[in-house]
Amino acid sequence: MELQIFFIIILVIQIVYVSFFTLRMIFTLKGKRYLAAAISVVEVSVYIYGLSIVLERLSNPVNLLAYSLGYGLGVLVGTKIEEKLALGYITVQVITQSFDGHLPKQLREKGYGVTSWFANGKDGDRLVLYVLTKRKNQHKLVDAIKELDPKAFLMSHEPTFFHGGFWANKIK
Repeated sequence: MELQIFFIIILVIQIVYVSFFTLRMIFTLKGKRYLAAAISVVEVSVYIYGLSIVLERLSNPVNLLAYSLGYGLGVLVGTKIEEKLALGYITVQVITQSFDGHLPKQLREKGYGVTSWFANGKDGDRLVLYVLTKRKNQHKLVDAIKELDPKAFLMSHEPTFFHGGFWANKIK
């Protein structure tokens, strides 16, 4: 009975620890250093407590298994939390063969900032669009683009710096 209780305790502690670790790293990368520092206080406390339980019972390999399994599950839980938070912004680059202005206009009507220009590709002229949105809205934006132009080529990346333009006041 005690073996099962410690297995569950160690497993849960590791899931919590690694989830906090993941969030701390994300907040650090997003420039939210005070939030990251606050999370690190909880993170290291949970880590030390969990490690002490395992080290006191190191002779039982089941505890090490719980520790390792909890770490892996913590990575999954932490990344799921990050997906739900979806902090920051995403830029979607759209390359289309449609030149009628239909796609940029409809995206603007949906509230997206769209910058467009003409380009030349391997198979001829193209219209290129740059669309900035919150990461939380990425799937909604991509779905809208696919619906409006199923043949469009899409690429996204996460910008790290903003200055001026349509979004300047909204981002601050």
